[in-house]
Amino acid sequence: MELLPIILVIALAMAFNYTNGFHDAANAIATSVSTRALTPRVALLMAAICNLIGAFFGKKVADTVGKGIIDPPTGGAGLVIVAAALIGAIGWNLLTWWFGLPSSSSHALIGGLGGAALAASATVKWDGILQKVVVPMLISPLVGVILGYLVMTTILWLFRRAHPGRAARGFRLAQTLSAAAMALGHGLQDASKTAGVVVLALTVGGYHHGSGVPLWVLALSAVVISAGTYAGGWRIMRTLGRRIIHLDPPHGFAAEATAASILYVAGITFGAPISTTHTITSSIMGVGATKRLSAVRWGVAGNIVGAWVLTFPGAGLVAAAFYALFSLFR
Repeated sequence: MELLPIILVIALAMAFNYTNGFHDAANAIATSVSTRALTPRVALLMAAICNLIGAFFGKKVADTVGKGIIDPPTGGAGLVIVAAALIGAIGWNLLTWWFGLPSSSSHALIGGLGGAALAASATVKWDGILQKVVVPMLISPLVGVILGYLVMTTILWLFRRAHPGRAARGFRLAQTLSAAAMALGHGLQDASKTAGVVVLALTVGGYHHGSGVPLWVLALSAVVISAGTYAGGWRIMRTLGRRIIHLDPPHGFAAEATAASILYVAGITFGAPISTTHTITSSIMGVGATKRLSAVRWGVAGNIVGAWVLTFPGAGLVAAAFYALFSLFR
């Protein structure tokens, strides 16, 4: 088929990738900025660079998104499904960014793919969604809360006799590493998801065959998400960094180290496209609960959980509506 429609879909994928970058920039750096371990611009630059590097380690995640969610028809009909899915995900990202809610760009993308495919009566791989999306979606926040609590409890015990001022300075330095690890995990997860959608578009358009992810696709996704990350995400950064709980450097380090570990295990070992947003938010909650349960602003946390629940159907409905609109002009 003609190359122009595929180029337009890839451009949409990069638009989603850019919104993913600025929407989820807070995931990597909010805790470091809120504890004053890093200045906002330094943190954003570091996150952008680490996103770029991390993208090249996420082939399994790209394969899951590109082949394990839907099976659209080849040709123009398949490209319309992918385009509608991307618009649904972009729309949801912009809506939640406007209200400062750290919802999942990953689940917006997957919800968009599912919604557009259902509207087109295309095949949705429910087994793949259950095993690679739903189960990790439920498990990763629970692991984040529990592991964050355990890591922070361990830190409090190990440093129970340390001088508070010296310990705080040391953990501010350590947060540079933990924030970098978190940003690299974000690139591994989220840039790779967009790469998977680009491969899906190339496949249905007849320009890609086989199981590999072309290097240029990964490179393009990495560069664009890094640019989006550097653009920042100040609204969501305030929610994660300040409104859930007031964090100090040891708590910030524990949350970032916990979340980064979960991202690496899920992405590299299982190829599961888990949400960086869910992971860091739940880790912050678990870490904060070591102060006392009332220290966590559970009302704000409840609003965030509400955004999580609405993400799949919200992005899916927008994608389905745009598929129906596109179908009128085909």
